[in-house]
Amino acid sequence: MADLTPTPDRPGLHVSKPSPNTPATGSAVCHCGATATATGDNQVRALVEGYTANHGAAHNRTGR
Repeated sequence: MADLTPTPDRPGLHVSKPSPNTPATGSAVCHCGATATATGDNQVRALVEGYTANHGAAHNRTGR
């Protein structure tokens, strides 16, 4: 399987939760240069919500 971790050359959001008993992990890289990582279900949920609201496709909605 290909490495799905986002990079500055390939911005995006990646979340992993291999099993119900392990904490989720997430990483995000935006084309604007912002980066973030999170570990734990609640922290990853917040990362996804923040990235969705403020980065990635949100830049297209606001023209930034």
